[in-house]
Amino acid sequence: MLAHRLVFIRHGETDWNVEGRLQGQQDIPLNARGRHQAAQAGKTTLKLLGREALESGAYKFICSPLGRARETMEIARAAMGLPPGGYAIDRLVEELTFGEWEGLVWPEVKARAPEAANWREGDKWNFTPPGGESYAMLAARLTPWLESLTGDSIVVSHGGVARALMAMLGGLPQQRAALADIWQGRVIVFANDRYDWV
Repeated sequence: MLAHRLVFIRHGETDWNVEGRLQGQQDIPLNARGRHQAAQAGKTTLKLLGREALESGAYKFICSPLGRARETMEIARAAMGLPPGGYAIDRLVEELTFGEWEGLVWPEVKARAPEAANWREGDKWNFTPPGGESYAMLAARLTPWLESLTGDSIVVSHGGVARALMAMLGGLPQQRAALADIWQGRVIVFANDRYDWV
């Protein structure tokens, strides 16, 4: 589906990540560990691609509009030796929304909506939280963005987006992709119908 190389960085850690809260599209800032992870991701990307490729403009930089992603992008670019602000914002790579469940931890969701929680645990790819998005809906949102890419790109986005891309580009079955662990501040390379953690 993708003719180009896509280097994916998940944003660094936030306090809500530590607490296990469903962030979705809530604009939660990075914590100190998250800022360190962002710098490490930048250094990893520099080592992977090389200074010449990064400085030549061979890679387009794209970022979710949420603050935790933008801060990760700017810290990572600085660690690559690039001006922090040289990237585009694209709402299509924003995290999926959990709707009414955003801000809750999973035990709270199970206590408030046990039937819906069980349904999600049984079919995480297709389940839609109240007022939210499913992974299937997120994949549909990502499709035009992927089709718009004209060359190799570096994107800073979110765990849900990474899971959707693992199914769409990496050959992982949808139900397994929806359950995949995605680490903060880590780099994934999507190319040749597969994905590799760096």
